[in-house]
Amino acid sequence: MKQAFSHNCVEFIWKSQQSLSVSNTDTGEVYTWGWKECVPSGKVTRDLVSGGSFQKDIAGKPNTLPTEQVSPRSRGSNISGGLVSRTENRKAGEEMAKRRRIAAAKEESEGLTSGDEFFTVSPCLVTLGPGVRITSVAAGGRHTLALSDMGQVWGWGYGGEGQLGLGSRIKMVSSPHLIQCMEPPASGKERPPVVHRGSLNAPVQVPKAAGSYIKGIACGGRHSAVVTDNGALLSFGWGLYGQCGQGSTTDLLRPTCVSSLSSIKVERVAAGLWHTLCISVDGHVYAFGGNQFGQLGTGSDQLETLPKLLDAPLLDDKHAKTVSCGARHSAILTGMTTQLNDPA
Repeated sequence: MKQAFSHNCVEFIWKSQQSLSVSNTDTGEVYTWGWKECVPSGKVTRDLVSGGSFQKDIAGKPNTLPTEQVSPRSRGSNISGGLVSRTENRKAGEEMAKRRRIAAAKEESEGLTSGDEFFTVSPCLVTLGPGVRITSVAAGGRHTLALSDMGQVWGWGYGGEGQLGLGSRIKMVSSPHLIQCMEPPASGKERPPVVHRGSLNAPVQVPKAAGSYIKGIACGGRHSAVVTDNGALLSFGWGLYGQCGQGSTTDLLRPTCVSSLSSIKVERVAAGLWHTLCISVDGHVYAFGGNQFGQLGTGSDQLETLPKLLDAPLLDDKHAKTVSCGARHSAILTGMTTQLNDPA
């Protein structure tokens, strides 16, 4: 394994926000290491999402995470509002932090016996299907996505909030699986796809994604986002802070179009612990999700459940080219704008 890894040129490395690392080489191979539950241990699985839901909700209950009431008022250049009061935002953040600490402590006390048994300290080759060449990878808190040269998305790791796009809350997927981001050609009568938000008993009609393949991927702490070749943005996973951009705080268990951006062609996307940023083809930046630390760049610390165009004076006449999200902060790289006016 060490010899194979050393003879390949590492093309891309994604530094995760929590417990794993992943890279791909110029030959399209993927290597990963770190927290063992994030390192695939089984054979590749292609048909996990065929025929509907992967399995019944692990908890067997609707989503019990606390939700926040969305205010109908809008501000600035917000696409359609989606603000929550600062007090509610802080209270929800404190409550969720407490819940997460308790859950993490419980998981550790129930599952950990020997520290070394739960870590992979050297790169391991991820086994994918024959002929699959990976061009980019993204690592989240405890899950990983990989994009192939055919525009297909593979995923593995923890999926308790739907961040693996399987249509359920399966907590662990130990083998890479193919994520169905766009509906295959319909046979007979065409039906819009159905997604279950929060509870498996609450079907919701989802807008069909525009495009033929996926060209960009991003992993947040417990959510994911992808961009199609036609510039459509899809999101899935944990939605408590609005990081899926759907105008609500519910979880998405399958890839779902961010419909408020349907008239905008998205070029790139990045995801943080609780927030998401994307760049349009014309260089504009849109942000949504948690904003406890100002990570959205909107000039306040209020969360946004819908994409909000950043209109800071400092960004006037700037063309954003690249975007990156940390756990609690963000960064963009700008380029020169094209002058369309003829010289006087």
